[in-house]
Amino acid sequence: MSEVLVEECRRRALALLRANLGPGGMRAATPNGRARERRYDAVFGRDASICALGMAVSGDPGLRRAAANGLATLAARQAENGQIPKLVEAPGARGDFWYLGCIDATLWWLLAVDFLGLRRRYARQAVKALAWLRCQEHPRWRLLQQNEASDWADIMPRTGFVLYTNALWVAVQQRYAPHAAAATRTAVNALLYPADRTPLADRRARLLAEEPRRRAGLRDLYVSYLNLAHFGDEGDVVGNLLAVLYGVADRRRARRVLAALAREHVAEPYPVRAVCRPIDEESPQWRPYLARHRQNFPWQYHNGGIWPFAGGLYVAALAHAGQAAAARRALVALARANALDGWAFNEWLYGLTGVPRGMRGQSWNAAGFLLAHRAVARTAAGTRSRPRRAGRAAGERRAGPW
Repeated sequence: MSEVLVEECRRRALALLRANLGPGGMRAATPNGRARERRYDAVFGRDASICALGMAVSGDPGLRRAAANGLATLAARQAENGQIPKLVEAPGARGDFWYLGCIDATLWWLLAVDFLGLRRRYARQAVKALAWLRCQEHPRWRLLQQNEASDWADIMPRTGFVLYTNALWVAVQQRYAPHAAAATRTAVNALLYPADRTPLADRRARLLAEEPRRRAGLRDLYVSYLNLAHFGDEGDVVGNLLAVLYGVADRRRARRVLAALAREHVAEPYPVRAVCRPIDEESPQWRPYLARHRQNFPWQYHNGGIWPFAGGLYVAALAHAGQAAAARRALVALARANALDGWAFNEWLYGLTGVPRGMRGQSWNAAGFLLAHRAVARTAAGTRSRPRRAGRAAGERRAGPW
């Protein structure tokens, strides 16, 4: 029965992507009155780029041909300084760049352009995008810096050096500037991995890393962010998965990360929760905006909700690490999550119960499932029977996104 369920989910994921494809590219969700009211019928930078990865490996000729449409829409609204917009609401509309900027749309766009073989077509835009990112980079540690609430978890207090953003930055540099990737990777591990005991010669780096090294509770995970006086110890699941998938974590650390996530039961009842331990109102990390629309209370939305698109990353990370049986089980559970509420592909689920919440017909859930399905199939075929060795990440070009 699990084989039938997985195949049905794959078929429905393809159908959902076809239905959500608009004139400007892949819309974030199925267009209807509620989606239009919440702007989910727009082309989002991160969503459309992740969808482009899934469409490219979908096996569907029409989706493969259309994978670049959203990237073109985003490129046409690129800011003069090089930033790719968070979203474009409609054909001909201006780009929206969010309150305090949206750093990850530019990163995901660059990764999708590379994966789809479009670097020559978008060479000028890519140069501008990379220049804009360099302007956000610490000149010595080569880590991107960002404001609060300015990546995919755009109602969360991650600020300063953010794991999710810098895992993507390592991946971008592997493809566009391999000579620079190693420095960023080293800095992520030295500053954001509390179990790292590498002596730091730089006095400021040493002082910055001192608090998480001394106080972090989830020691086998990377902290979600690090700033001058505080750090995130909630356990950012998406950021840690990207650290595994994009070679930030070496083989030993990848195993420790995945084992720590398993101990935190992040894939129960479905893969996968956004954080291990939600931020509550008594936490120093709590911000008043987390209560906006009563959305980001514990076990909800970014603060512990279950996100099926991130479940696709979880399945792929297990497959990438050679844990084929676990990846297969997680893929079946991910299909069950997407099947809830009549194959609604809901945006997110309540973290404790798995009750569907958010917008129906979420495009990146479909794309995430296709990427996860491909990762499991490749592992089963023996093409990814062992994870990549540490030190080979920089400069290595691969056939697939993971």
